[in-house]
Amino acid sequence: MEDLVTTARGIEGMYVEWRKMERHGLKWAQQSALPLWERTQQFRFYSPWLVPGPVQTASYIKALLSAIRDRRGVIDDVESAVAVRLEKQRIVHTPRTFAIILEESALYHRIGGTEVMADQLGYLLSAMALPRVSLGIIPRTIDRPLMPVEGFFMFDEHTVKVELVSAHLTVVQKHEIALYARTFGELGELAVHGAAARELITAAIESLG
Repeated sequence: MEDLVTTARGIEGMYVEWRKMERHGLKWAQQSALPLWERTQQFRFYSPWLVPGPVQTASYIKALLSAIRDRRGVIDDVESAVAVRLEKQRIVHTPRTFAIILEESALYHRIGGTEVMADQLGYLLSAMALPRVSLGIIPRTIDRPLMPVEGFFMFDEHTVKVELVSAHLTVVQKHEIALYARTFGELGELAVHGAAARELITAAIESLG
């Protein structure tokens, strides 16, 4: 019954098409996420193809948002949207925890070109040293007991965000959130951390030539 009540209260906002969310521009879409970030204490992000928001560089953010602008034909307010995204990142330096799991392949997707990617990967090495950031990387060469799944972003134990091609999905039902939490834990067991993760990032930097 509790899940049904939660679903009924939030169903309108659970599946939102990008064209609706971004109808006022990318800056507005970025700002709409600020309240959730502000009230969250524990962040868990799994990304199979991109470096996620908390540890992105300005040039990487600009490249991503420019591609979104061009693909979805939204208002050109990329510079303002980048500024909002960077403002969100200040939360990494507050008393919150960030657990990030990347597939190694995400290190090789050249978002924005070689220079942008080299800068981004270099920043990942620095971000790993932050006291409240845990970065794990799942090597491409391991035997996979669990296949990659969609990228997802967990906010405490109450919300999961999933970005689809056409829409933005918000998960709030407890049994679904528990499934994502369990999956995150299982993916984390496949990941390497510390020196081994730094070696993978360094190898990706060297591959840029």
